[in-house]
Amino acid sequence: MLNSRRVIAALKQNIGKVIVGKDDVIELALIAMLCKGHVLIEDVPGTGKTTMVSALAKSLDCSFNRIQFTPDVVPSDVTGFTMVNMKTGELEFHPGAVMCQIVLADEINRTSPKTQSALLEIMEEFQVTVDGVTHPLPQPFMVLATQNPGEFIGTYPLPEAQMDRFFLRISMGYPTMEEEMAVLERFSGTTRPQESLQPVCSASDVMEMQGMIGTVYCSKEVRHYVANIAAMTRTHPSLQLGVSTRGSIALIRGAQACALLNERDYILPEDVQRMALPVLAHRVLPNPEAKMKGITAERILVAVMENVPVPIRLS
Repeated sequence: MLNSRRVIAALKQNIGKVIVGKDDVIELALIAMLCKGHVLIEDVPGTGKTTMVSALAKSLDCSFNRIQFTPDVVPSDVTGFTMVNMKTGELEFHPGAVMCQIVLADEINRTSPKTQSALLEIMEEFQVTVDGVTHPLPQPFMVLATQNPGEFIGTYPLPEAQMDRFFLRISMGYPTMEEEMAVLERFSGTTRPQESLQPVCSASDVMEMQGMIGTVYCSKEVRHYVANIAAMTRTHPSLQLGVSTRGSIALIRGAQACALLNERDYILPEDVQRMALPVLAHRVLPNPEAKMKGITAERILVAVMENVPVPIRLS
């Protein structure tokens, strides 16, 4: 059986040859991969979002496609289309950009809502339906989407239903002075660091680790803890949209992955607490009054977590 912690450490080290000082962010992306989830990377331009996804794909030895979303991208560019073969007279399916294992949806908020919605079935069902015919996606499959939160002109904000499809949201953030100096050193040569990356994990290894997530035990007390957190967000006076049931399930799965990486076969409340913000913050919506006061979803969730009793004894 694979040692998940050792494989994740190898992946982090390999990606770390390109991305400097972002071990926590890289680990969260890998946790999403283990949970068969998708990641929304939200940050200002030039902080390494696309570079990290490219390094992840190279480290996994998986097929990789990048979709540069612009207003003129149509759903068939994403999903594929059928066309008559003039020689045989039969319909043929021409795969779209999502027919690969790792998909980078770059600047997803720059394309139209119609094209954004083409990803809904893909992200939830891991399949594409074109002209009534369903085509399964290669496994493992993962969508990593980027968007720049500070841009409003020419963008189409993702609706709540689409945001809820993302397992977690992460932010790269600016590097420290020392980290930036290390980045400048790595990228001042004749070749880019990601060009020399070699795979350290196969697709079958990823799928084996994904199958191990469900074997991590979740006690009744931990399930009650997660349900309490979700329930409090749904009645919180500063939120107009609370955590969905899909969000609660994602929080449990993320906690299972945390436990697995810590070589435990059971969840602790600390695992839930670690995953709460990245898994839930993008699923809740502060009301207009809270937004006017500058109260963020993260701040509200921290307050919620402080007021939910933490289970002491686990069955």
